[in-house]
Amino acid sequence: MPTGSLGVVQGTALYVAAVLGTGILVLPGLAASVAGPASLVSVIAVFFLSIPLAGTFAALSSRYPDAGGVASYVRSALGQTWARMTGYWFFFGVAAGAPVVGILGGEYVVAIVGADRSAVIWVALAIIVPPFVSNFFGVRVSGAIQLVLSAALLLVVIGVVAVALPATDPANFEPFLPGGWGGVGTAISLFVWAFAGWEVGTHISGEFRNPRRVIPIATAIALVVVGAAYLTLQFVTVGVLGERAGDGQVPLLELVRTSTYGIGPVLVAVIAAIVALGVLNVYLGAFGKLGASLGRDGDLPRWMARGVEVGGIPRRSLAVVAVIVAIYFALMVAQGVSLTPFILIHTSAMVAIYVLGMIAAVRLLKTYTPGWWMAVISVVLTIGLLALAGPNLLVPGVLALAAVVVHLFKRRRTRR
Repeated sequence: MPTGSLGVVQGTALYVAAVLGTGILVLPGLAASVAGPASLVSVIAVFFLSIPLAGTFAALSSRYPDAGGVASYVRSALGQTWARMTGYWFFFGVAAGAPVVGILGGEYVVAIVGADRSAVIWVALAIIVPPFVSNFFGVRVSGAIQLVLSAALLLVVIGVVAVALPATDPANFEPFLPGGWGGVGTAISLFVWAFAGWEVGTHISGEFRNPRRVIPIATAIALVVVGAAYLTLQFVTVGVLGERAGDGQVPLLELVRTSTYGIGPVLVAVIAAIVALGVLNVYLGAFGKLGASLGRDGDLPRWMARGVEVGGIPRRSLAVVAVIVAIYFALMVAQGVSLTPFILIHTSAMVAIYVLGMIAAVRLLKTYTPGWWMAVISVVLTIGLLALAGPNLLVPGVLALAAVVVHLFKRRRTRR
């Protein structure tokens, strides 16, 4: 049986990029604006809440490595139709977030360099295209590129903390609870988005050299790295900006402006570009493998299945992903580059995937093992997130209906 090429270092880099993501661009300022110094508590709380979710995905992907990821786990535990729903939610729903990442990176770069806002679209395209190119050469190339991007991301985060830390004012940590515990709850809701992304690794789990050993180690390291990155950024955001946190569109720029090195705008522009490139590089690889697995399992056209095998390059699936992302991008531009509707499609589809994935984990993992207990806890947490999604579940509902229609069509054709 062929084995993958990803080791602990590259696997950690992939997880760090998927989870740390674009949240570092906006969340520390937003959380500080609603919870003040107590936003540090929200980071710690979400870090511990994310442990069972990350641990469950690590247990599943290390024991059942398959390009279908969560959809494959759901197929084994709940059946074909539920698996098709899960696959459609990720392939067609979560894909709405790809142009959002490009536009967000473009907004940062354009705002920082002072260019006309009409340039956002072109900068976004310049961010979106390279990850497609790297993934067309396979996970060996895209994984190496991701290692460089994640290392650069961590270096610039360390750089921001280093240049801003001397300007920390202890007075900014008082009062500690200006918005009460309600503000902390709001900040926790914000940081749930920051710690999402652990499911991405399930689609490339077969590309690891030794999934049973490497995936849990890479997940644990990435969890600590992401938690430390957000906690230190939150500390300097509160300590340096105080009540001004969250006032500007580019809070990281406000942090590095406190230094005397004169590199603030350049550094933040580099951060924005690296974050966007890294996130897209990871997610596009997952989309490609998932699309090929859906073709293999008959949920999408069979010709998309090429490249689903370990070490294979799902170029046909990636081409379909490019079309989907292009459609979302065109719709976004037509609506005046409004991000909110597309973010809601992305997040609501993600929550729906989490719920079925965790239910599948409870049925697949050995009872009373650590992984099983983490899955049980995660079921409760994700159902709570599903309730919060409410009306935003319209698009996942339409995709679920499409999965049922495909089921009925295939059953009717089989009878004939």
